Parts: sequence; structure tokens; C-alpha cells
Amino acid sequence: MNAIEDFLELVRDELGLPVTAENAGQRLDELPGWDSVHLLWLLTALERSTGRSVSLPDVLQAGSLADIYALTAIR
Repeated sequence: MNAIEDFLELVRDELGLPVTAENAGQRLDELPGWDSVHLLWLLTALERSTGRSVSLPDVLQAGSLADIYALTAIR
């Protein structure tokens, strides 16, 4: 996953949330349709998609989708 758009596409496809680049910096609790279960689903989808483990404590500290992307982006 090399671009935020790829990440947001994963969020849309896996979670069914209508997020755009404009939503990436919003606090998670401000995203339309977001609830805490989405965070666990997203973590699972990211690990499946990237083939790498993602730190749950780090994801729990993330405040936005952009923060989560930064934790999981291939550099």
C-alpha cells in the first residue's frame, strides 16, 4: 500500500464506509458511520492486505485514518 488513496480504497471496500481524502485527517469518531468495531476490522484487513503485523496499541493511539495509514504505509 503505497498511497493514501490505496489505503482509503481498502477502507471503503472492507468497511463499507464512504471515506475520501478529505476525511483522512478527521478524528475517527467524526467519520460518518464509524464505530469502534471498525478499528478492529480495519486492523485485520490491513494485516491481510499487507501481509505484515500491525501493532494494536499503535493503532489504538491513532486519531485519524491518516495516522493509521502512516503506521502501515510501506516506506
